[in-house]
Amino acid sequence: METRPAVTGGRPRPVPVPEPARRSEAHAAFRESAGAVLGFVPLGLAFGALVTQSGLDWWWAGLSAALAFGGSFEFLLIGLVTAAAPLAAIAVSSFMVNVRHVFYALSFPVHRIPGRLGKTYATFALCDEAYVLATREQARSWPGRRILWMQCFLHAAWAGSAIAGALLGSLIPERVTGLDFALTALFAVLALDAVRDLRGELSIPGLALLSALGARLLFPGEMLLAAFALFAAALLARQLTTSKKPSHA
Repeated sequence: METRPAVTGGRPRPVPVPEPARRSEAHAAFRESAGAVLGFVPLGLAFGALVTQSGLDWWWAGLSAALAFGGSFEFLLIGLVTAAAPLAAIAVSSFMVNVRHVFYALSFPVHRIPGRLGKTYATFALCDEAYVLATREQARSWPGRRILWMQCFLHAAWAGSAIAGALLGSLIPERVTGLDFALTALFAVLALDAVRDLRGELSIPGLALLSALGARLLFPGEMLLAAFALFAAALLARQLTTSKKPSHA
């Protein structure tokens, strides 16, 4: 039986976590992540099919999905590997595509994750969908175990669908209407949920939109990195301005 720490007389002592409680957290996490899991499947199938069509063995899809878990970067990685790109070029490309995760870590509730191993995995498996699901208003009461289960389901969905796509790629039609829009639709729904959680506070989405437009106009070659930098600077300025305002009784 699994244990969790409790404090008695100033010292932590292990307290058993009932097996039904663990199963209920897994079940709740599956319900919360089911929509995102369905969004992962068509993209994972496409990625797996791309791996084999690029001349790589099928296990490359599973290895990349399990160890890199980089989403869009994994599509780029296949091209870099088949072109025999230098490791330095792969490292720089990985940094440029995934630098947004640095900003995610500022507000992702990793402090609620139990144990060092759990925190390490939660940091590794932090993806766009996991961040959105774990930082919503209704997720503020989630225990760390539910967050971990949610990330495990997302990771397993991506790796499993990538392997299936690699093994069954020849059976997947070249064009299936609607599958290419699945991930875009998922992000649109998650964005709407995030806006609703702001409870009428539209300044943050407005700042995000202005940051994206400014980055597109001023730094079109590095739009993603520039947009995040502008948005972070705008949020910092907003926070400093708000904190300096005198409070009224």
